[in-house]
Amino acid sequence: MIGIDWSYFLWIAPAFILSMWAQARTRSAYTAASQVRARLSGAGAARLLLDSAGLQNVEIEPIRGELTDHYDPRHKVLRLSEGVYGAHTMAAVGIAAHEAGHALQDAKQYAPLVVRNLAVPAAQFGGGFSTLLLIAGLIMSFQPLILLGIAAFSAVVFFQLVNLPVEFDASNRAKAQLVDHQIVPVAEMEHVNAVLNAAAWTYVAGALQAVLTLAYYLMRFGGSND
Repeated sequence: MIGIDWSYFLWIAPAFILSMWAQARTRSAYTAASQVRARLSGAGAARLLLDSAGLQNVEIEPIRGELTDHYDPRHKVLRLSEGVYGAHTMAAVGIAAHEAGHALQDAKQYAPLVVRNLAVPAAQFGGGFSTLLLIAGLIMSFQPLILLGIAAFSAVVFFQLVNLPVEFDASNRAKAQLVDHQIVPVAEMEHVNAVLNAAAWTYVAGALQAVLTLAYYLMRFGGSND
């Protein structure tokens, strides 16, 4: 019978604490920036940035949920959540510009984004089946299956690590474009910066948790099948 190894929670505790702090900080920054009015809506700002880069082919669609905003590189669609799409706030403009930054990366074939997109299938497999492979290997005391589970999870770690420069670059592009196109005055960029900088920490927390989990797997299961 496989029992719970409580030491795992000690391994990932730093990432868990960082994640809770980052989420709270992001929520606080988003709420504060949502009280500051912007001259364009999130969708309007994104459309202006895309069109100025010659990306009229990229569509913008509303999507349900909160902070569910994302850019779909396969269908060339930028999807903005209900609180971002039509809202004339600094929070909405900042988030929309960040997602537009991903479209700009895609158009310029930004290398880390290309690598991240290629890594998606392996990361999805690793995230969905690595634990099952590990459990099956432990039940059968079959070390190759355990190692396969660890290798599968390594794809998740790789994705998380390569995702960091992608997200940071998208935010940097967003900040620069908002100022260059006079969508947000320089004096008011502090509101956008607060939201995007806080959100960046959530990606750092996700990467740290993946790395610490892999380290735990290697320590706990990598050497033997005991």
